[in-house]
Amino acid sequence: MKNRKVLALLIALLMVVVVFAGCAPKEQPQQPAQPAENKIKVAAIYATPIEEPWDGAIHHALLKAKDELGIDYEWTENVGYSDFERVLREYADKGYNVIFGDAFGSEDAVRRVAKDYPDIAFVFGSGEGPSDPNLSVFDDWIQEPAYVCGMIAGKITKSNIIGVVGGVPVPEVNRIVNAFIAGAKETNPDVKVKVAFIGSWFDPPKAKEAALAQIEQGADVLYAERYGVIDACKEKGVYAFGSLLDQHSLAPDYVISGPVWDMYPTVKYVIESVKNGSYTAQDLKDWSMMGKGGAKLAPFHEFEDKLPKDVIDMVNKRVEEIKSGKFRVPINEATPKSD
Repeated sequence: MKNRKVLALLIALLMVVVVFAGCAPKEQPQQPAQPAENKIKVAAIYATPIEEPWDGAIHHALLKAKDELGIDYEWTENVGYSDFERVLREYADKGYNVIFGDAFGSEDAVRRVAKDYPDIAFVFGSGEGPSDPNLSVFDDWIQEPAYVCGMIAGKITKSNIIGVVGGVPVPEVNRIVNAFIAGAKETNPDVKVKVAFIGSWFDPPKAKEAALAQIEQGADVLYAERYGVIDACKEKGVYAFGSLLDQHSLAPDYVISGPVWDMYPTVKYVIESVKNGSYTAQDLKDWSMMGKGGAKLAPFHEFEDKLPKDVIDMVNKRVEEIKSGKFRVPINEATPKSD
């Protein structure tokens, strides 16, 4: 009898539990946590020290993107060419979204690595074309402001001799040097030009030596296509035009201006394309020209007051003509020679 009462009590308790369980709210399936928005991870590989203006222009743009676009940015400089592929693969293995760099001198290595990592955006300076699906190319298309600098040089030279010291006579350099020369000859058909190439992308002592030789031959205005020329101009009291970056601070009394390569429009376009999933392999040439803000004249600083007003007016007029498409700077990639 007692056992039957206990059994009945247990059955009753079990029924209560079942009823309450049926009335309790059903547990919803667990939803995956929404991941926090990830920053775009960007790496850059520089064959030379970032002190060299070409790689420096890319680096400055990426530093700006770090501040303004919120990217994560890491870089390695002075890699050279023999070690370039190894360092590039190390970055690719770390899962970066975008890798920038300079493929000149490492073209085959960059293309091999890009092919092995199709989900990474490779964006490299190159004289060759893009490669599907992920390798975009860019270059310093600064022949437009270089032409305008040449116009100024032709106007202000007193000796009618100007000089250019370049790195290596490849098409990408030749078109800038030729544009500078063409601009000088537009404003001064009698001008003579001394041209020297040092056979290196970064050898400041050699560039300075070549510049000193041109100054001894009578050049009183020089285009410093390579780093080191401005030191010679400062030492000898000769006017100079910098290149790729605003190099006024290297010799404020002598650096008038210079063609500036602003890589930020290119960098911003690439980062936004990667963010919204629209990135494709392409030639980014247009983003490095004056029309899109990728090329410009360095500020005149105190030379705004030192240069004759007619020279300033001439410059402003030509810059507007270039931006509007009314004037096209000729692209001549033949190796320039001295007069």
